[in-house]
Amino acid sequence: MDWQGQKLAEQLMQILLLAFAAVSFGTGYLLGSFQMMMLIYAGGVVLTTLVTVPNWPFFNRHPLKWLDPSEAEKHPKPQQQQQQAVSSKKKPTKK
Repeated sequence: MDWQGQKLAEQLMQILLLAFAAVSFGTGYLLGSFQMMMLIYAGGVVLTTLVTVPNWPFFNRHPLKWLDPSEAEKHPKPQQQQQQAVSSKKKPTKK
């Protein structure tokens, strides 16, 4: 799942749970049945889980482009010594 797919899954989860909460509350209120309200909401949670948890193809529309190993070797990671030298140059704070 790519970054945009994660955002889409999160938005779908929020919208579906809110919609099922409203529908289940309204139905439970009209029927006067707490049990019916909980069953409808539980069904909504299960449906939301089935829609948002699996890695469906529509969550992978924007795949990340990784560097080839040969390209990655051309751009090595910074060394620890360089990072320590930068951190030691900080000015001490006055109290």
